[in-house]
Amino acid sequence: MTLEMQSAQVRRRLFGACLTIELLLLLADALINWGRLIDIGPIRRLFNIAREDGLASWFMASQTLLAGLTLWLVVLVVRARGESRGRVWGWAFLALFFTGMAVDDGALIHERVGSAFKAVVLPGEGDQAALTWGGRLLEIFPSYPWQLLFLPLLAAAGLFLLVFLWRQLSRKGARSALLLALGCLALAVGLDFVEGMSEAHPWNLHAWMTEQGGFSPAAVRHFSKAIEEFLEMLGISVFWALFADQLMRLARGGLLLIFRHGSQG
Repeated sequence: MTLEMQSAQVRRRLFGACLTIELLLLLADALINWGRLIDIGPIRRLFNIAREDGLASWFMASQTLLAGLTLWLVVLVVRARGESRGRVWGWAFLALFFTGMAVDDGALIHERVGSAFKAVVLPGEGDQAALTWGGRLLEIFPSYPWQLLFLPLLAAAGLFLLVFLWRQLSRKGARSALLLALGCLALAVGLDFVEGMSEAHPWNLHAWMTEQGGFSPAAVRHFSKAIEEFLEMLGISVFWALFADQLMRLARGGLLLIFRHGSQG
């Protein structure tokens, strides 16, 4: 079996397994949690895809960490092959970014930093004279505090991902997969942005769907969150499959070089 066939097989099986799990998590949320197929609170919370302490959250953090570990292997292989310093550091940045996202998913870092930022810059809500520049920005920002802090950083990281991986991925269809992955994550962030808006905000699609579509506010909010989490998981799955495929393509002889250098050391 050729390297091309082997990498394609690994890529398809990895992505297929992740997608199957994600669809099952989405279905379990709809049936067990929302549909009360099992009307036991702790069990429903376990399958609630919108919660940060359920199975979906664990799966999301785990696959993001595995994607990061795959990238660290890519870094080792690229370094062992004697690639340029810029290429090594580029892959290292991606490995650090995905590892950091996994830690963030597990520890809820961005939400807690956002809440801490709000507590610091808005010590006494309603006292306009005491507001700092950060407080004034937060008062006019329509969504969650963490987005005000982290959206510029996420946008910069996303641009780097696009530019760097566009140059590195040579397989047919890889660039389309890259755009799909980035699109899924961008849509997930957009849904989270809408979720953080007040009901009176004119851009709040949740309120519009409730008023115009006749859906209950709880259903709109929950399934919007469920779709957001599914898109985020799907985006990471596409990235992980791309990284695993790239690792197999680069590792032809690269892993032998790593072990040889290690034994010489």
